[in-house]
Amino acid sequence: MKSPSNFEKRFGKYAIRNLSLVLIVCYACGYVLQMLFPSVLSYLYLNPYEIIFHGQIWRLVTWLIVPPSSFDFFTLLMLYFYYSLGTTLERTWGTYRYNVYIFSGVLFTILGAFLLFGYTLLFQGETGMALWGTYQGYSPLASMFSTYYVNMSIFLAFAATYPNMQVLLFFFIPIKIKIMGIIYGVLLVFQFIAGGIATKFVIGASLMNFIIFFFTSRSTFHLSPKQVKRRQDFKRDVKKTAKITRHKCAICGRTEETNPELEFRFCSKCDGNYEYCQDHLFTHTHVKRK
Repeated sequence: MKSPSNFEKRFGKYAIRNLSLVLIVCYACGYVLQMLFPSVLSYLYLNPYEIIFHGQIWRLVTWLIVPPSSFDFFTLLMLYFYYSLGTTLERTWGTYRYNVYIFSGVLFTILGAFLLFGYTLLFQGETGMALWGTYQGYSPLASMFSTYYVNMSIFLAFAATYPNMQVLLFFFIPIKIKIMGIIYGVLLVFQFIAGGIATKFVIGASLMNFIIFFFTSRSTFHLSPKQVKRRQDFKRDVKKTAKITRHKCAICGRTEETNPELEFRFCSKCDGNYEYCQDHLFTHTHVKRK
C-alpha cells in the first residue's frame, strides 16, 4: 500500500511505532475487563445504534479493546504470533505504511458497521433495529464487528509479502505461509458467499484494507530477508546524507539549504555542469573549455 511521499513527509512523524504491541496491550486491558467486570464490555462494542441515538461516541474507539476471543493458552500463542507478524511487516514496510494499513482496516470496519446499520434500518425497519438493541448487554449485530478480521488482515498481508516463509503448523508440521493464506482466503470467500448480509458487511469491510493493498502494492511482495535488510540500510544511508545539498550556485555558493527562496538552473551555454542561482544565471561569464 504505497502512499505519496508528500503525505508520508507530512504525517509520518505522527505514526505510532511498534503498533502491534499497542494492539496487544489493548487486548490485555480487554481481557482484564472481561474477567473482572464482564458487564462493562457491553458498553464498548461498536454499535451505531447506541452511538447515534444515545450519544455513546466512545464506542468508535473502545471496540478496539474488546477481545476477539476468550482467554486461554491458545490465545496467548495467537497474540504472540500476530505480534511477530505485525512487527515484521512494520520493519518491511516502514512505520508509516504499517500504520496506514492497520488504521485503514479499523476505519473500514467502522464504516461497514454504519453501512450495515443503515441497511437494516432501511430494509428491515423495527426488526433490524431490534438486532442492534442490547439485551442483557448483548447485541447480535454489534458483537460481529471486532478486531478478529483486522488481525486476519495482518496475516494475509504477511502471507502476500513473505509467501515462501515456512512456519510450523501445530508446532511440528512445516508449511509455507502462502499455503495457509490461500486456505484461509478460500474459507473467507466461502463464508462471504454462504453467510447472510451481516456477514458480508463484516468480512467485506474488515478486509477492504488488504484488498486495496493487494491490488496496489505488488512491489512489496516476495521480499526476502536480505532484500529487507538492504532496503533498511538504504533508508538509513539516505537519512545520513539528507543534509547534502543538491543545488549550489557556482558564483556565490548559495544553496537551497541556505536560501530556500532561490531557484537554481544549469547553464546550457557553459561547458560542463555549472549551476547558478536566479541572480547569477543570466549575468555570469560562460565557462568555455579551451
